Amino acid sequence: MTATATDPTAQGYLARAEGWLDSRGKWAWIAAMILGFILFWPVGLALLFYMIWSKNMFKPGCHGRGRAQIQHKFRGSGNTAFDSYKADTLRRLEEEQDAFQEFLNRLRDAKDKAEFDQFMEDRDARARRDRATAEDTGSVEV
Repeated sequence: MTATATDPTAQGYLARAEGWLDSRGKWAWIAAMILGFILFWPVGLALLFYMIWSKNMFKPGCHGRGRAQIQHKFRGSGNTAFDSYKADTLRRLEEEQDAFQEFLNRLRDAKDKAEFDQFMEDRDARARRDRATAEDTGSVEV
């Protein structure tokens, strides 16, 4: 008897394989895809399509061990002076990042305004030139 996609044992095996790859992170998925291409190319292609279709490569939860490493970075070290310094530095960096983002927004707005002003000046100059040309030829267009 062959296992089909509706067979619970097949789904359990695939779900376990997916969970195992997810627990090892993005690089496990990439390695499985490469091995699939090497062993039998349709398997690698199927894994590639699955990774793109399910957006596994773009989810933050797919990083497996990376999340544990990030949590470890922000845990307290036990040294209160260092933890205080780290918290102050992170707060300062966040404030600088917010200020820089505001600066970029103001810069973008100023650029947009300058481009719009230039467009309006060009349009007015073109309209004046068209009126002057129309007056020179003797026909007045409205």
